[in-house]
Amino acid sequence: MVKRGRIVAFLLIVLVLGAAIGTTFTNITNKINLGLDLQGGFEVLYTVEPLDQEQEVTTQVLESTVEILTQRVNTLGVSEPNFNIEEPNRIRVQLAGVTDQDEARELLATSASLSFRDVNDKEYLNGSHIKEGSAKQSFDPNTNEPIVTVEFKDADLFGDVTEEIMNNPDLENRVVIWMDYEEGDSYQEEIQKADPKFVSAPGFSEVLRTKSIQITGNFTVESAKRLADILNAGSLPVNLEEDYSTSVGAQFGQQALEKTVFAGIIGVLLIFAYMIVYYRFPGIIATITLSIYIYLVLLVFQLMNGVLTLPGIAALVLGVGMAVDANIITYERIKEELKEGKSIKAAFKAGNQHSLSTIFDANITTLIAAGVLFIFGTSSVKGFATLLIVSIVLSFVTAVFGSRLFLSFWVSSNFLNKRPGWLGVKKDQIQDINSNEEVEPTVFGRQFDFVKHRKKFFSISIVLIVLGIISLAVFQLNLGIDFKSGSRVEVMAEQSLTVEEIESHYETLELEPSTPVVLSGENNEIAVARFDTELSQDKVAEVREHFEAAYGSAPTVNTVSDIVGKELAKDAILAVLYASIGIIIYVTIRFEFYSALTAILALLHDAFFIIAFFSITRMEFDITIIAAILTIVGYSINDTIVTFDRIRENLKKKKKVKSFAELASIVNHSLMQTLARSINTVLTVIFAALMLLIFGATSITNFSFALVIGLFAGTYSSLFIAAQLWLVWRGKSIKDKPIVYTEKKYNDGPQV
Repeated sequence: MVKRGRIVAFLLIVLVLGAAIGTTFTNITNKINLGLDLQGGFEVLYTVEPLDQEQEVTTQVLESTVEILTQRVNTLGVSEPNFNIEEPNRIRVQLAGVTDQDEARELLATSASLSFRDVNDKEYLNGSHIKEGSAKQSFDPNTNEPIVTVEFKDADLFGDVTEEIMNNPDLENRVVIWMDYEEGDSYQEEIQKADPKFVSAPGFSEVLRTKSIQITGNFTVESAKRLADILNAGSLPVNLEEDYSTSVGAQFGQQALEKTVFAGIIGVLLIFAYMIVYYRFPGIIATITLSIYIYLVLLVFQLMNGVLTLPGIAALVLGVGMAVDANIITYERIKEELKEGKSIKAAFKAGNQHSLSTIFDANITTLIAAGVLFIFGTSSVKGFATLLIVSIVLSFVTAVFGSRLFLSFWVSSNFLNKRPGWLGVKKDQIQDINSNEEVEPTVFGRQFDFVKHRKKFFSISIVLIVLGIISLAVFQLNLGIDFKSGSRVEVMAEQSLTVEEIESHYETLELEPSTPVVLSGENNEIAVARFDTELSQDKVAEVREHFEAAYGSAPTVNTVSDIVGKELAKDAILAVLYASIGIIIYVTIRFEFYSALTAILALLHDAFFIIAFFSITRMEFDITIIAAILTIVGYSINDTIVTFDRIRENLKKKKKVKSFAELASIVNHSLMQTLARSINTVLTVIFAALMLLIFGATSITNFSFALVIGLFAGTYSSLFIAAQLWLVWRGKSIKDKPIVYTEKKYNDGPQV
């Protein structure tokens, strides 16, 4: 008898959740802070240097510097500026959505050290003598020109200076006002220039004992106001050296957002469609829980006040592909139990029970990789890692609890009792439960003997690895500026561009790219040029102004110093190393050292293939590729853990394995049992990665390529390398040490 109340309860819960999501989703997405790569803006990393040899850069000095920088930025009206102090002496500034990037960079970089000197450059007064907050932009009553007025703390200060200067006829009765005077600057030299470095040099004919003075110059209203703002914010207690910067045009950000969101929607819809077609009714349940999962990820990210970046959107889309894996593991186990002749309720209970530890282990290992990525990643990569961590946690919650809860309503209602087809199992596939025969797993109606051909798989991998080593030795990697230092400029136009056209612009700017200009985009509307040297702040401003005038869109400009490039390379190596160590420890605890070692070799195998692929294709290898590699590390170990978990379960059933042939049979049987799950999982994740590759922004094209290659390599290594290596190594000692199951662990085998 069908218990309709359970079905009604399910429908009511889904309707309530759907209404809640529908009415709040737009509000949540509108509140999420967009990174500068999605709305334009810039990021700069400063190294803090002392003003003199006696000064020590302490935490207090860094905090004071950040406070002054914050006050300066507040005058720009930037929403959600981000300042981070990074050990030991760095400050990272991120300003998303800033309208005038050149003004903002100038505002940040100037030390704002105001000084009053004579014509021989002797200093009399400086910014410390100015009354705090007294600087104002106003107009000269005689000429109506913009000026800046400031007040001294003591009226006699300026009077004593003017009196001393007047008593020396060689000083021309003139006060020279400097901003950021540097050793070697000279009034006598600057006065000969059309655009002198000093702000102004007013003359006087009498001693001036006044608190308020006027600073004149070739000011516009905007520049006068900016000078007043800088003076009010105060001079920096340190010098700031720019080590890294990224400047993204607003049009670039908008296009990247639109393209990547569209790619994400297509990818998610493809995953939903595949799940429904393959898994029937459970697939519908999965689409419901995955929709809830997407909503919760965005909600939690917004409540965390996280900043959504371009790689972050990619992490969300990939998260959907990886979240569906937990559903696939459960549904495949339920189908297995049904084929053995169990009832719907018994199969549902057993499938959930057997899949829980697998899902848990797989998510923990992926979480380790994501955590390492967060620790060692730069800003945009850190955003990717943050969203990936949130995705992993919430995918576990929604898949393990949400999907099971929803499906349990239908199972307990008895509606599915005589409808195994709704769960993707044909009646002729179900055997008599009393036969005590184990259902032989098949894929596409066939069985495969993977173990028999293990030497062929090893040979293929060895050949590919040798080719990769040769390629790396001969061609090396086409390293991006993240690792080599230098500058990178991306120009975008509404029409098709040509290499010759862009090169002529650089000739006008007196710049020569170190590598050929590369065109990209759907219609060659984006041109990328790289330079071996760091472009100065002034040169970046000139480049941005030139191309914005030419094409109506400010280019994206990245600069990386040699020091930062080396640090990024070191951190990338450490990230992979620490992720591997963490996974070895966890897998050893949960399984055994043999399993941990083979799992690590498999994921290093996958990571190497990505690196070799970039060497062969000469595609640019930048910091986002490290994010892709660590994502694949997490995915690969996820896939391998599922296989090892099934081997452990089958060893438990066997209780004692005394020969290599027996062990080989168990490994092959386990691979066949998990093959459908491996194929379905990689297909769903590849749907997401391919959509990002085809429809996503050009700035994550290489990232998406790395993911697609890594996904194929990860599936290959899980099926043909990891389990086979474990078999070979463990099988060598099986005659002397048979694998014996006990309640605590296998003797020299996987622990329970």
